[in-house]
Amino acid sequence: MSISDADVEKIAKLARIRIDASDIAEVSQRLGNILAMADKLQAVDTSNIAPMANPLDATQRLRIDEVTEPNGEAAIKARDAFLAIAPSREEGLFLVPKVIE
Repeated sequence: MSISDADVEKIAKLARIRIDASDIAEVSQRLGNILAMADKLQAVDTSNIAPMANPLDATQRLRIDEVTEPNGEAAIKARDAFLAIAPSREEGLFLVPKVIE
């Protein structure tokens, strides 16, 4: 699968990254190579393969479920200390600028 230079420019704009005009052809070729490799992986028949959580088929040790953070008066004091230095806050919450248009 090939990627056009216009596609690379559009992807770069959406990702908010700058790619020099002299590098667009190389980036286009590299992305095309990655997609070609993904196509080869898609062509492999995996119908008789059982899915695994990880390649080592290991299990993750779980931590003990216990409260480690203070609750009550100490937590309120800590929250108020952090809110005191926040640039914007309202009703005990941090206000942040909108990032999704």
